[in-house]
Amino acid sequence: MTRFILLSFFLLFVLFSNAQQERKYIRQGNREYKKAVIDSAHVDSTKYVKAESDYRKALDEEPNNWGAIYNLANSLYKQQKFEDASKQYMAAGGMENKNKSELAMAFHNLGNSYLQTNKLNEAIEAYKSALRNNPSDLETKYNLAWAQDKLKKQQEQQQKQDQDQDKQDKDKENQDKKEDQSQDQKSDEQKQDKNKQEQNQQQKQDQQKQQEQKQQQNQISKEDAMRLLEALQNDEKNVQEKVQKQKVQTKKRTTEKDW
Repeated sequence: MTRFILLSFFLLFVLFSNAQQERKYIRQGNREYKKAVIDSAHVDSTKYVKAESDYRKALDEEPNNWGAIYNLANSLYKQQKFEDASKQYMAAGGMENKNKSELAMAFHNLGNSYLQTNKLNEAIEAYKSALRNNPSDLETKYNLAWAQDKLKKQQEQQQKQDQDQDKQDKDKENQDKKEDQSQDQKSDEQKQDKNKQEQNQQQKQDQQKQQEQKQQQNQISKEDAMRLLEALQNDEKNVQEKVQKQKVQTKKRTTEKDW
């Protein structure tokens, strides 16, 4: 019984000691964070790094410390580590916390982190979650409206780009069709020219063949020529003989006297 009491006392001492250490790291982190934001014109990232380190040490002592998680997210955001900051804000927003104002801050800053990485849909949902926990937060309302307007403009711009791209694609398609039609027409004209040349060539060949046939028809064989010559000679001989006979008869008539 005594040993159990002593052991319980030891555990309480350890827990108290860890809690003290946890709060110590958180206080150190808060001091470094405040030093870094004193002069907003000069961002001292070194101090934010030290604050981050202290908050992580506090979470090593107590992983479920909501304040340490939230402050760690803030220190990461200030270092422009927006992806890491978003994870921590999401963790803070997902933890059980009866303080709705704190939850609203976590979701508000989560929306800001998403905005920095142009995740507009996620940012809008984060702002809506913040307003569910704190409906009267004017800054969150403003950021929500700004994110929605930016998303709308991006969608309109994307729609216009898509329409322009569709028009370019259609114009290119029509141009390709025209080129294909022109090529087909050119090919048809070439075929027609070729056919015409072939027809002309064939006509020339046919005309030449007809001329050759006609020349062949007009030409006579050697034998026919000889026969024709003989016939002409015979006709001429007959004519000469007739002429001679007529001369003889005429001569006889002139020698006779008319008594």
